[in-house]
Amino acid sequence: MIGTEKLPTNNESRAAATVRSRYNRVARFYDFEQALEEPVVFGRLRKALWADAPATGNILEVGVGTGVNMRHYPPGAKMTAIDISDRMLEKARVRAERTQVAVDLRLMDAQHMDFAGGTFDAVVTTCVFCSVPDPIAGLCEVLRVLKPGGKALLLEHVRSSNAVMGTMMDLMNPLAVRLSGANINRRTVENVRAAGFTAMDVESHMLGMVKTIRATKPK
Repeated sequence: MIGTEKLPTNNESRAAATVRSRYNRVARFYDFEQALEEPVVFGRLRKALWADAPATGNILEVGVGTGVNMRHYPPGAKMTAIDISDRMLEKARVRAERTQVAVDLRLMDAQHMDFAGGTFDAVVTTCVFCSVPDPIAGLCEVLRVLKPGGKALLLEHVRSSNAVMGTMMDLMNPLAVRLSGANINRRTVENVRAAGFTAMDVESHMLGMVKTIRATKPK
């Protein structure tokens, strides 16, 4: 099933509205940018992350974008995917129809998900929490909608632990946000822990600027 849900703009914070506007603006170019990045940076890491998703059950993708990850969806799972950008979601809908991927697509803010607690067996995100205005709020929502013992699988670019590189990323972050809407200096591992996840496995890539995070909701 491919569905839509209207985002209530009267409840949308100014920060969330800004993110939505930015990604609506870049939606037309997004697939081109991904085609340049995927072979070099994220393609292999996306595939490895999705390999850890359950083969069956309810799975949520937060920040579906144009649907780059649809090729990796487990065929036996019931898939739901959300995004804050209606224009990104339009492209994801076209991709789902073209590739015959069964997914319930919804327009939704990751900080305020319209799902009951304990709905999903796994939540997957790739390059999302660099853009969520309040990342801990969004990660708390991920924790809430997971079933006890459910998995959160994240692939995120983060602030480098290297002192010089980290400082440079701090200095460049305002420009990066203005150009792309993405914060390049987020401390996402710490944010996942602050949201309430305890059991975590973290892998570093690209000199620590990209992290794969596998976390489990306490039972």
